[in-house]
Amino acid sequence: MPWTLSPSPSPETKKKKKGCEAKQRNGWDPCVCTLTTQYCMINSQTGQITDLFPIDTEHTSPIVKRISKEEFLLSSPSALGMFVTSAVEKFTAFYLSLLKQIQALLADKRVTEALELAKNANRTGMTREKFLKMYRRIQQQAAFIMFAQQEFEEARTLFKESEIDIRELISVYPHLLPSSSNFTRSVPALHEIADVNQLARGDKSVIDDYKYFLRTYLEDIRGTKAAYGFKLEIDVALLKLYAETNSPELQTLVAVDTGCDLVDCVEWLTKYQRFHILALLYKYHGEHDKALGVWTKLVDDGVKDEAFPGLPFVVEVLANLSDHDLVWKYIDWVLEKDEELGVKVLTERPPNEPPSERLRPDAVIDYLHRFPKAVITYLEYLVFQRKLEFDVILVVDMGFGRSKLRHMLQMSNLYRVQLILGKAKESDMHAECAILYGKVKCSSFTSDGLNSQGKDPAYRKRLFHILLSVYLDSSYERRDTLVAPAMALLNSSVAEFDTIKVLQLLPDKWSVGLLNQFLTRAVRSSMHNSRMTRIERMMARVENLRAKEACIELQRDPIVMNEERLCAVCKRAFNDPTFVRYPNGIVTHVHCAKNKFICPVTGRLFSSAKS
Repeated sequence: MPWTLSPSPSPETKKKKKGCEAKQRNGWDPCVCTLTTQYCMINSQTGQITDLFPIDTEHTSPIVKRISKEEFLLSSPSALGMFVTSAVEKFTAFYLSLLKQIQALLADKRVTEALELAKNANRTGMTREKFLKMYRRIQQQAAFIMFAQQEFEEARTLFKESEIDIRELISVYPHLLPSSSNFTRSVPALHEIADVNQLARGDKSVIDDYKYFLRTYLEDIRGTKAAYGFKLEIDVALLKLYAETNSPELQTLVAVDTGCDLVDCVEWLTKYQRFHILALLYKYHGEHDKALGVWTKLVDDGVKDEAFPGLPFVVEVLANLSDHDLVWKYIDWVLEKDEELGVKVLTERPPNEPPSERLRPDAVIDYLHRFPKAVITYLEYLVFQRKLEFDVILVVDMGFGRSKLRHMLQMSNLYRVQLILGKAKESDMHAECAILYGKVKCSSFTSDGLNSQGKDPAYRKRLFHILLSVYLDSSYERRDTLVAPAMALLNSSVAEFDTIKVLQLLPDKWSVGLLNQFLTRAVRSSMHNSRMTRIERMMARVENLRAKEACIELQRDPIVMNEERLCAVCKRAFNDPTFVRYPNGIVTHVHCAKNKFICPVTGRLFSSAKS
């Protein structure tokens, strides 16, 4: 199909031409046309036709592109371009390599024209492989031109499309490439930029803009095909950029599948005082002693680091540490800081941890004797969770915490009841005696009252029922003397009962009037509980809807799992399709996620529901 642009040539020329391009200007206007076998130039005022050069239309697609006033670019065989110009009725034509013409446009910063010309090179018979190689290099050159002109969006697009070696871009930022990198810039050079400091000319805000561009670009390509083979360079550069600005993304970068090495990053993190991140990096590389050394200094020296969660995080790390020698090295320090918190290093061990001579219960108890609170908590752990029998120790430690002792007596069967009962009688521990009599079904116990401050409603109810059953025991010879204490217990404001069970225990001869106060309170309590249950049901429904909303939000972004992805806690591969992902991107095995609201790697606390 012929191309015709104003002004039109003579009728004779119209019959022969197949393509033509011209532009109205002052004076006479040249028009370049493609005929069946050659190009020609036409003077639009005089109609003069000047033959230029022949063309084989069977093997070469004719291209006519106006460059500027009285200047045209024509396609010719062998991937060459014909640059045609006219000046005061004289016409000069000369060949230039197509690549040289594109480079000339790039040198003049005429990026758009250079790229457009490069696209047309595909129509000159060049192979696709050769064309793509040439075109991508031109895109890379154009990208650096736009980069130097701070046209960041255009530069971003060109960098991505050209699939540039990311090290070419990182290399213009001083000290961001790893020291172990042996990268050298492309030869011939893609640009003449020494570094971004040269471009910014000392303007800090411009340097910040350049760093922000690199940061967002690296974040954009990280984990994609464009980053393949350059994980170390990308992660080290991001770590250094994050460390400078104290970005919250720094923790996630270091904790999850990081490519950061210790050679460059330790010095950089120390320089910017990102000590918690430094410890996390040590931990990721298996340097647990160095990591714990950094954390202990943060606690002891009071060095301010907003990213550091504090002593609880150190305790959690020690509790999951498989190196028991290292655990014993730091446990004394932790217990001296906080007994109740430090003992969690021993009580919150991984469930699948193999037995160890260093953590034998009797050895641990011997060690904890100088920490009274810690030893009691550890005993509770042994009795209630590990189901070990320590009846003698329970007797010895009866003087510690009445509420804890009652809880042990109520929940455990791993003690000698008669021995404990004797000790309880000697100390006038009525509540404890009631529990113990309930264990052996003894009916000879009497008491004036019960002082219980237990927080578990089921436990309190059972405790009061045990004592009431003792008062109402029909086999007791002096049961009439226990009517008053029984009524006092029923009418007590602190007592809690199951009304149905109480009615089943009461003697048939007791009148309604005698039980008036108890029954009135029981009816009111029942109505109150019914209303509260309805309120709780509606609140639970709201909570469920919020949880569903949060789940939908979390499922919007894809999670890519491949063979290289490791658990952020145990550093092992995923062998089954189930895993846990925290909102900050941490991915772990299900059994490694001990608390769904606390990140096991960074210690970050997540709200259980949206407020």
